Amino acid sequence: MATDGAVTGTEYISHHLHYLATGTQHGLFDPSVYHLDTISVSLITAAITLISLRLVAGRVTSGIPGRMQAFVEMLVEMVDESAKALVPGDRRYAAPLALTVFCWGTVMNALDVLPVDAIPRLAGALGASHFRPVPTADANVPLGMSIGVLVLSLYYGFKIKGPGGFVRDLFVAPFGRVHLTANPLTWIGAAALGIANCGLNLIEYFSKTLSMGMRLYGNMYAGELLFFLLAMLGGTATAWGMGMQLIGGTVWALFECLIIVLQAFIFMMLTLVYLGQAQESHASH
Repeated sequence: MATDGAVTGTEYISHHLHYLATGTQHGLFDPSVYHLDTISVSLITAAITLISLRLVAGRVTSGIPGRMQAFVEMLVEMVDESAKALVPGDRRYAAPLALTVFCWGTVMNALDVLPVDAIPRLAGALGASHFRPVPTADANVPLGMSIGVLVLSLYYGFKIKGPGGFVRDLFVAPFGRVHLTANPLTWIGAAALGIANCGLNLIEYFSKTLSMGMRLYGNMYAGELLFFLLAMLGGTATAWGMGMQLIGGTVWALFECLIIVLQAFIFMMLTLVYLGQAQESHASH
């Protein structure tokens, strides 16, 4: 630990990794604690995303489109084509959901390229002791989004297949079903296979939801942590340290721009994939 009042690297990173929380978290999962910085920034970025898209939609012209309109039209067409390929049947809910997920995720991820001390210092001036500005670097947001996709997948699967079809697919996929005869062994085999199918489906739902959220969280958390390490180089007040911070920070910021869009795109595609899979029927098994 430093004895002259200077902040060590460990203290610097530890400070920036703390949330503006309502209390001290006890255990890995504590529903009594809320991260106010994550909630506020998530709502602000959601408002920015929706208002921006609404403004563009309100200014659509039939003539030569402007740059923003052309960009949004290209984005909508890309999402709609992806939804066409991955979601069978009615896509009226899937394409808007995927577009919202992609745009909102990109805006939240983009906060990672801002100077790491800019928003925390502004929050500090307003009285907040800690403030983490990147919502997707908080596991609660990516996992919450992935749970939302799971709930929608189950809802639309139940709605499209009906109660009987949904329950049937839960017990006949992926191994199929046993042809029942008068032999009691076929009934025992059918029950065992149905339990195995149901168990694997439940595991698949859980693993897909967990991996979907943790993939986005892990990439954004790692990017944020690397920016902290690069910021520490500038704190050495040496030509070498500041030079490495400038070069390394610029290179990583450019690479992070790719990660920002790529991770939002992957989350969008997985959303469409899972919604499409939820509608597939296994009646022929």
